[in-house]
Amino acid sequence: MALIDDSTRLMGAQMRHFRLRAGLTLTALAEQLGMTASTLSLIENGKRALRARELPAIASALHVEILDLLSEDAPDARTALELELQRLQEGPQFAALGVAPVRVSRSLPQDVLATLVRTLQELDRKAREATATPEEARRANTELRRRMRERDNHLPHIEDAAEEIVGAVGHESGALTHREVSLMAEHLGFSLLYVEDLPRSTRSITDLEHGRIYLPPSSIPGGHGLRSMALQAMAHRVLGHAPPSSYQEFLQQRLEINYFAACCLMPRRQSVDFLNTAKEARDLAVEDFRDAFGVTHEAAALRMTNLLTAHLGIPVHFLRVGADGEIHKAYENDDLPLPTDVTGAVEGQVVCRKWVARRARNHSNRTSEAHQYTDNVAGTFWSSTQTGSGPHGAFTITFGVGFDDAKWFRGRATRERQVSTCPDESCCKRPPVALSERWADTAWPSAKMHARVLATLPSGRFPGVDDTEVFEFLERHAANPR
Repeated sequence: MALIDDSTRLMGAQMRHFRLRAGLTLTALAEQLGMTASTLSLIENGKRALRARELPAIASALHVEILDLLSEDAPDARTALELELQRLQEGPQFAALGVAPVRVSRSLPQDVLATLVRTLQELDRKAREATATPEEARRANTELRRRMRERDNHLPHIEDAAEEIVGAVGHESGALTHREVSLMAEHLGFSLLYVEDLPRSTRSITDLEHGRIYLPPSSIPGGHGLRSMALQAMAHRVLGHAPPSSYQEFLQQRLEINYFAACCLMPRRQSVDFLNTAKEARDLAVEDFRDAFGVTHEAAALRMTNLLTAHLGIPVHFLRVGADGEIHKAYENDDLPLPTDVTGAVEGQVVCRKWVARRARNHSNRTSEAHQYTDNVAGTFWSSTQTGSGPHGAFTITFGVGFDDAKWFRGRATRERQVSTCPDESCCKRPPVALSERWADTAWPSAKMHARVLATLPSGRFPGVDDTEVFEFLERHAANPR
């Protein structure tokens, strides 16, 4: 059954309201207009639209203006409830219940009508919340990574949007300053405010009504973190995001706001010029790119994945690997054989012990990058790895290319070389025979259990965010204008 147009239904409701107010029956109004009562009934029930040529006569007969019939607001609270109940009963969530719709009539008590509407609204809201099990989240993330690989991790429309706003504040070269970020916010109609009481589940909160972006004071006096958080908050508005309707859409939006922030911090024109100059000198290095724009090593390496293939023709790979060798993030379009699970997901998979992503932790000078060639089942790859640590422990950031493109990078002369035959378990997953024979029957470790393995992802309009805390926060600050 085709859905009735909301505007047609609303116009019919306006007509019924004014007819009853005028004390006219359908038959009496039909006689005045030279129409049939059945036609007017179809109009009032939203099953037949009012035609433009009919409006003047109907408005005159009901002693109202034409604009009254065209109003987008329901004429009274009762009518608003009736229209909302009709809309909800035509939705997919109600259809899935397999029950007959309630007939909307004037005999239905208004308190019962209100209860029905509120119940169906809550059903609709819960169905639209972005929820996901870990399995669903992994599948959504794997699909997103596949799509980005097809695009060489490059999103031109976001590059264009960022270039426009960076140009609007006159930024030309070097690191984007905090002052320039504030000017970008002002350009979009926002002010940046630093507060002590942000809800723990949020990184920032945007008050659309008052044009404020709230950020944590821990980011002051600056650094990459503050600028990035502010730019990500702005990105939702620049890119026209609506509250995500699925976890996949939530992930897509997160990717896009991170991409936008990176485009602002490392603008396309300046970045490509810098990288081309380094390539001509055969001296490409993540650490130089990082220092030129005042960002983290990880941010610089990720930005290079956006630009090197699209603008310099160099396929690349990137990994962030945890202390136990588990992958936190990964991207490749150079055919590096990443470990995957049965769904194709790489997150949580353990990389080969012979890859520099794991060997770099033994590097004697952790302030500089470690370089290595690795022969594996797909060919030979050159990689550069930087070690780091954070709230969740140690990690490494690896950026690399296939053997043929290593000639463009500093560190290509390294003599470090390993052979990896993973996924063959004899490569590094099985312990050496002597050790196994010595300890296999006598070792009994107590395994660490991670709660996130069993947990579903939190539900809500924005996964993991407590709406009550956010709304209470905005209420507090709305009462204290700055």
